[in-house]
Amino acid sequence: MAHQLPKLPYAYGALEPYFDTRTMAVHYNFHHGGYVTKLNAALSGYEDLQDKSIFELLANLEAIPEEIRGAVRNNGGGHANHSIFWPVLSPKGGGEPDGDLAALINDAFGSFGAFKETFNKAAATRFGSGWVWLCLDADFKAVVISTPNQDNPISQGLIPIMGLDVWEHAYYLNYQNRRPDYISAWWNVVNWEQVDKNYQSVLVAKNISEVADQAKAVWGKLQDSWSDLLKTVTG
Repeated sequence: MAHQLPKLPYAYGALEPYFDTRTMAVHYNFHHGGYVTKLNAALSGYEDLQDKSIFELLANLEAIPEEIRGAVRNNGGGHANHSIFWPVLSPKGGGEPDGDLAALINDAFGSFGAFKETFNKAAATRFGSGWVWLCLDADFKAVVISTPNQDNPISQGLIPIMGLDVWEHAYYLNYQNRRPDYISAWWNVVNWEQVDKNYQSVLVAKNISEVADQAKAVWGKLQDSWSDLLKTVTG
């Protein structure tokens, strides 16, 4: 089954003034859309790979034939990353998380303010193009990492629950070279409700892992959880 461009949960101009309408339209249709088109082209002729979720492909890149591995890594990563990115934005976003998500962040960083500072630094100092992520590690603890290009943390055994695109195409029309201004604006549209849903989907796998107590089975459940999330995102 071909991978599809997910539907945006809001209009292109819904995130104004923080994300401008033109950038959103170009970013979504041409950048994300281009990744989906090129991913499907790379997988054409590889029937055994076409039914796998994007997260399965990225978690097992070493199993991808060498002649298409780079295309799957780059374009598949671009598709996965943006599929996580769009729902974590909302015109009703901003503020701070609460509940389990707030506890996760406070346990790892000491406070929301300290987490925000760590995230901002990682985003501002990512050289060239890439992403910054809030992830869960193997112990289900929160970590902030940055990845180059369109690499996804799942390839490193980490589960991303929130990501910020710091490629110039995400902000240059509105912010030019002022990446810190873009980062600051992004916090005003973060959809903490969706980030919490992402976190809760991983907690389900964690609870299963406590029963199964088998690393391989746990990883399979994590992949199932993220596959279900992507199906939800793509509607």
